[in-house]
Amino acid sequence: MTPATNVGPASAQKGRISIERTYPAHIEEVWALWTTKEGIESWWGPDGFTVTVRSIDLRPGGELRYVMSATGRAQLEFMKKAGMPLTNEHLIVYTEVVPMSRLGFSHLVDFVPGIEPYDVAILVEIRETMRDVRIVLTIDRMHDDIWTERAVAGWENELGKLGKVLEAKA
Repeated sequence: MTPATNVGPASAQKGRISIERTYPAHIEEVWALWTTKEGIESWWGPDGFTVTVRSIDLRPGGELRYVMSATGRAQLEFMKKAGMPLTNEHLIVYTEVVPMSRLGFSHLVDFVPGIEPYDVAILVEIRETMRDVRIVLTIDRMHDDIWTERAVAGWENELGKLGKVLEAKA
């Protein structure tokens, strides 16, 4: 199995950014990695962080609650310098769940020092082709360009980790 391939650059469009990846995998595997405790914990969170799912209720209006903890040296240093806790509780509320096809959710951003909490909308579109699975991840821009760039870099890193998990399953 080859690693995830970027089939399109991150592109700004009406305050949203889309990231595309193609994986040589089966749609059921990809769906399970996005929708189960074990799947999410296997790849979610950028390098240098671990994720523990507290609860998941996969339905519109349902919630995903998880804890993300800095574990890498550089990430620990960054969090300390930024005055941020090393472990953060996160809340996602599902807005759309179409099995094997689409996940829409709102992620509460309440971890940025000095910024009032707000929601970021995220849409994950999953399509199976003859030989692989294509994911288009579309996210809202954050409150400023620096945090938007961090979010994009984080998702690009995480989608790379997703590819590695899928490759290991092959």
